[in-house]
Amino acid sequence: MAREEGSGERKSFKLLGILDVGRIPCAREAVLHGAGGSVVAGLGHFLLTSRVKRSFDVGMAGFILTTLGSWFYCRYHNAKLRIQQRLLQDALQNKVIYEGTSVDPSRKTNRGPSESS
Repeated sequence: MAREEGSGERKSFKLLGILDVGRIPCAREAVLHGAGGSVVAGLGHFLLTSRVKRSFDVGMAGFILTTLGSWFYCRYHNAKLRIQQRLLQDALQNKVIYEGTSVDPSRKTNRGPSESS
């Protein structure tokens, strides 16, 4: 009854036979957002105009624009997050290196302006 599952491997899904959506960061979310955007754009245009071919064209444009917009936003956000993680990792590494020394940035000196020697 119990099925053996892989060690956390996701199923691979290829879009148009060439784009592996499971392995490219943000691709899955972008395609899903694009599908939703195309339905909203195409259906909304059809309800307003009742023109089938033009509504299909608007739906395709909605898919492309929403997919690209979502993908670029996600990639930008991931790049920004990686930079913040790298800065935090460097700061923690410096904290460990300099902890307890005279150049420790977290040490507070109690010297005032009148106590300079």
